[in-house]
Amino acid sequence: MVAKKNLCVLILAAGKGTRMKSSLPKPLHAVCGAPIISYILKAAQALGPAAIGVVVGHESAQVIEAVKAGLASWGVTAPVVFIEQKELTGSGSAVKAALPLLQKFEQVLILNGDTPLLSAQTLQQMMDDFSAKRSAATVLSVSVPNPYGYGRIVRNTQGDFESIVEEVDADAEIKKITEINSGMYVFNSKLLQAALSQLLPQGPKNEYYLTDTLYFIKQMNEPVCVFTAPDFTEALGVNSKAQLAEADQILRARVAVRLMEEGVTLINPQDVYIDDTVKIGADTIIYPGTYILGKTVIGKNCHIEGGVYIKDSTIADNVTLKMGTYVEESTIEETCQLGPYAHLRPQSVLKKGAKVGNFSEVKKSVIGEGSKVNHLSYIGDTQMGAGVNVGAGTITCNYDGKKKHQTIIEDHVFVGSNVNFVAPVTVRQYAKIGAGSTITKEVPARSLGIARSRQVVLENKGVKEND
Repeated sequence: MVAKKNLCVLILAAGKGTRMKSSLPKPLHAVCGAPIISYILKAAQALGPAAIGVVVGHESAQVIEAVKAGLASWGVTAPVVFIEQKELTGSGSAVKAALPLLQKFEQVLILNGDTPLLSAQTLQQMMDDFSAKRSAATVLSVSVPNPYGYGRIVRNTQGDFESIVEEVDADAEIKKITEINSGMYVFNSKLLQAALSQLLPQGPKNEYYLTDTLYFIKQMNEPVCVFTAPDFTEALGVNSKAQLAEADQILRARVAVRLMEEGVTLINPQDVYIDDTVKIGADTIIYPGTYILGKTVIGKNCHIEGGVYIKDSTIADNVTLKMGTYVEESTIEETCQLGPYAHLRPQSVLKKGAKVGNFSEVKKSVIGEGSKVNHLSYIGDTQMGAGVNVGAGTITCNYDGKKKHQTIIEDHVFVGSNVNFVAPVTVRQYAKIGAGSTITKEVPARSLGIARSRQVVLENKGVKEND
């Protein structure tokens, strides 16, 4: 998208968020797998602004560090400028702190840093309305079922904007109004600057209210308009853990609808937990109780049973993940099968058609094409070739107490049950390992490796026949 040279987006994210009851700054709390502020930044980026300003205050260093670290993954390419609000004295004060940035642009879109449900589509419609009406300022409003506590949008008899009346100042008639101020606006930058210069501290806390700028702009005989978002949830702010949970639920429901529209089958969509960042191919079936998180990508025609947990992993087409399987930071190629209750730890790779079964764990290993680790086994720091069969209870002893060591199992090796591979060790192609063996040395190709004591049966003289 070509950047709009005349547009700056300003995000107000300086508040303490005391109702969150948390040491973590409010903009960094996660909703549907990503920080609250990431959603506002992505929505702003979709407009193609020339710059994005972020006003920070409480725990500013932590917020700045987190935002800088996330910009690339959130797809934010516009220049981001951080402005510190040294005195947290209201929204008007926050915007005044950003004046050196805003003076460079003709239009300013002001957003709240705690509204993760806001969509880029609504913002674009608001910007289009602002331009079409040649407005000096446009307020984003929503109509809510319960307006208590919000500033009401008061219109004149022609339906045009008249004023914003806060709850404490509203009479009985105004309190019946359900259209509220979202706290988000588009301004003509020069008129905003002029209005900001007239702000005076208000209320018991001597705060500067951004809403007062609308009064001053009207006093200049400039048009102030209202754009009403069709979905009131877009303006919902997150100010408490309960509101955080509500926003998370709404976003996950949106993700579920999007995935189903793209051809994914969700059995009981309200009972799956899928992050906004996840991508899933058509005709994949996902059962209840499943968690799919982070940067996970899942292909087509996969079958994911209940209780499966997947995070930051890549899964190809036609993969089956059975009940209770856990996959983290791993890659699974097409037609693989895992579970039930299999565990892939980070940096594991399953090649095409491989199987990892009941209560088997794989860590930082490659399981070759068509190979099987079916039962009760631990495979760690291992390079396994194609066509390998691993018997139940097999363990790669990869840790000597100080360092991790690698096991290499080449193509078409057959491993009997209850085998221990004491790494570093190599088993060459087509070799066989006898059940119960502890392998400490290389096993040559096409040979049989056995490392166990010969069975001895002795007469038990202390036991009588009648016992």
